[in-house]
Amino acid sequence: MSMRYKGGVISATAPTTSTSVATGVWTLQQQMQAKAASNWPTPPPAPTTVEYLVVAGGGAALVGGGGAGGYRTASGFAVSTGSPITVTVGAGGVQTGGSYATSGSDSVFSSITSAGGGGTIFDGNGVSGGSGGGGDASGVTSAGGAGNTPSTSPSQGNNGGGNNAYTGSPYPGGGGGGAGAVGTASPNSGTGGNGGNGSSSSISGSSVTYAGGGAGNTYSNNSPGTGGTGGGGSGNGGSGTVNTGGGGGGGVTRGGGNGGSGIVIIRYADTFAAASATTGSPTITVSGGYRIYQWTSSGSITF
Repeated sequence: MSMRYKGGVISATAPTTSTSVATGVWTLQQQMQAKAASNWPTPPPAPTTVEYLVVAGGGAALVGGGGAGGYRTASGFAVSTGSPITVTVGAGGVQTGGSYATSGSDSVFSSITSAGGGGTIFDGNGVSGGSGGGGDASGVTSAGGAGNTPSTSPSQGNNGGGNNAYTGSPYPGGGGGGAGAVGTASPNSGTGGNGGNGSSSSISGSSVTYAGGGAGNTYSNNSPGTGGTGGGGSGNGGSGTVNTGGGGGGGVTRGGGNGGSGIVIIRYADTFAAASATTGSPTITVSGGYRIYQWTSSGSITF
């Protein structure tokens, strides 16, 4: 015959109450008594700070390589509860087939903005941005675009490489800047410059390198430099890798690649509560003592 236990349902097993679990059916008075005795589950609090990584879209390329998207990361960033926090994932720049390859778009988390990587202009200087685009050349000297534009501390990126010595055929272009290193100028008259390497982060739970600059190439023959680690586009007009912020790689006769899209990742200790709402379909994991939210498209998060 089953027995009825105080506060529970008809069962042969007594209900359990502790700071982490309370089984059975309880009256409001019984709940209040258990709480007063510090013997009732307490919901975990919302986080007050998070760690973030915000990488913008990389710039597109013509002959000079595209600059990587801005790379910004820090911990201890204060967040509030109850209101959605904006998340914007920047698109990569586009190679239009004309005389201009566009810069990447900015990525945003709350008040943190990473600038899109600089694009390239045919027969001109690289465009400034999170990291600068490589200088493009066809009979003129050209400078790489400035990185860390607008300025942030720590720096969000580096300068692109130019074409400061070789103005004759095959007209080489410089490599795009990366988050971890500058893009290099064309090392000789027949080869494009290298894209700057990116920077690594383990915020996702494993070490990943982001924001590499695109390789430069030459206008008259296919002799590219090397794309930067972290998604920088290779020669032959390779596009930057999606969701790394890599710059596009230069191509022959302005046939460069598109920039790679950016990414936004945040994490905080898993002792704090999960977000009350998200949009943009972030990937959500709990690993290594952290709750990790990773966006590859724009959205929001509410704590």
